Amino acid sequence: MIQNVSVIGAGTMGNGIAHVFAQSGFTVTLIDVNPSQLQRAMATITKNLDRQVTKGSITEDQKKTTLTNITTIPDIGEGLKQADLVVEAATENINLKLEIFKQMDLLAPAGCILATNTSSISITKIAATTKRPDKVIGMHFMNPVPVMKLVEIINGYATSKEVTQQIIDLSKQLGKIPCSVNDYPGFIANRILMPMINEAIYSLYEGVAGVEEIDTVMKLGMAHPMGPLQLADFIGLDVCYSILKVLQDGFGNPKYAPCPLLVNMVTAGNLGVKSGEGFYVYEAGSKDLKVSKNF
Repeated sequence: MIQNVSVIGAGTMGNGIAHVFAQSGFTVTLIDVNPSQLQRAMATITKNLDRQVTKGSITEDQKKTTLTNITTIPDIGEGLKQADLVVEAATENINLKLEIFKQMDLLAPAGCILATNTSSISITKIAATTKRPDKVIGMHFMNPVPVMKLVEIINGYATSKEVTQQIIDLSKQLGKIPCSVNDYPGFIANRILMPMINEAIYSLYEGVAGVEEIDTVMKLGMAHPMGPLQLADFIGLDVCYSILKVLQDGFGNPKYAPCPLLVNMVTAGNLGVKSGEGFYVYEAGSKDLKVSKNF
């Protein structure tokens, strides 16, 4: 039975994952080597819970209980001692994730399930660095985690059926809708999403249409809540680039190669919302979308 959950990485995804587990009654240990990141994470979780209270979706008491369920700690060894499940939510960097999983395997209890929130990196490759590949699985939450219902459950080559079923059941306990997929580059979500985003960037790069026109066509014509260029900004253009490289390398197919415009934007540091500018400009306190002067 899973009751104690450790989350490694207190960034956007990590704090959201900690939030939903704690709100569902699990005991959560949020781990990050950077103490200031842990402080920011708790401030974000508190702000998001306050928003839920204001909307009437939870009570003030439920907010307090959720916060009480979370402990923050910068020491991975201490943070994993009692874990039934560890969810790694570090930066989408394969070398970093492999190193973290080696530590997780060494420090977590023998029966503990090791999950990763990766959006594209091979679960099989991650599992191969451990001595428990049958207990390694992908648990890919969508951003923002407290709002989005989908959890993409990714089975590595050696993931046991029992572990898969446990994680499916657990996802339902969180109020999420799990979808089980197999471990191939990009899984399902990003194998379909990223080529669409890349094609939208190519359409801009080739002068077929402007930023607003491309996004408007997809919003009004395809009923997408957000256009592909705005969505790319939201995801992070560096993340989009990294996932496309995983697809290109994994399949050996040039159709997945990142558009040269995307490469240039990432090189220039225009990464979208996180940097303040991507295809659009993002100003603190403003909800108005302004197209970048580069287009």
